[in-house]
Amino acid sequence: MTAAKQTPAKQQGSNMGSIFPLVAIPACFVLSTLIYLYVFGDPSHFVDNDPAKDPLPGDYFGTVYKGGWVVPILLGIFFITVVFVIERFITLNKAAGAGGVDTFVQQIKSMLDRGDMAAAIAACDKQKGSVANVVRAGLTKYSEMENVTGMEKDEKIVAIQKEVEEATTLELPMLEKNLSILATIASIATLLGLFGTVLGMIRAFAALATAGAPDSTALATGISEALINTALGIGTSAIAIIFYNIFTSRIDAMTYRIDEAGFSLTQTYAAKHH
Repeated sequence: MTAAKQTPAKQQGSNMGSIFPLVAIPACFVLSTLIYLYVFGDPSHFVDNDPAKDPLPGDYFGTVYKGGWVVPILLGIFFITVVFVIERFITLNKAAGAGGVDTFVQQIKSMLDRGDMAAAIAACDKQKGSVANVVRAGLTKYSEMENVTGMEKDEKIVAIQKEVEEATTLELPMLEKNLSILATIASIATLLGLFGTVLGMIRAFAALATAGAPDSTALATGISEALINTALGIGTSAIAIIFYNIFTSRIDAMTYRIDEAGFSLTQTYAAKHH
């Protein structure tokens, strides 16, 4: 069996990973809508217990509620960000395996130098991370090539490299999955917040125009309510950008270790069969 064939467990994990966004995203928007209506929109936060009237002085829940219909959308995007940040942390920690990746790679290189293939494969089974999965596939092909006759050394090295590359292509999608969601949120959250603010400003100035005499208090209240959207959008976008960069850095580090281990495999084989 080559590395390109997924095991039932890996296929099941991939299917669950595909279903997760379809469940999590609508659930986040439902939760945000309920919080907006029944927590921020609770009558106790408003004058005369009437959500149609102004929020009580200093009551930020009521102020957030007055931010308008864009607020639950922004809250939903914030919850989505939190959910997928947690999901990526769990996935990448699992992909890192047991123990440090750097230490594992150094152990594999040392075992290859000694020619101890059994110990190297056992170390991969113990580590259980993405790097270990790729290295194990390469080690299996390495052992297979040592027993193959009728192939040139260069052909065998290419076969080992191809096996490592195929195993890598199976692992990388799992590492990068759902990062596009965080990247999209990082781009649109601020814009959506500004959109909500513009709508709020339009409402504030329209109300001021119909009221006749300028009311600085009403105008200030309207502006503060409108800016709630900007604050939510910028805050959500900042969180998404920070964690997107953290996750991509971790993935790049693991990819580098995979390349390093694969290079060590081919170099060791070439040196042993010169």
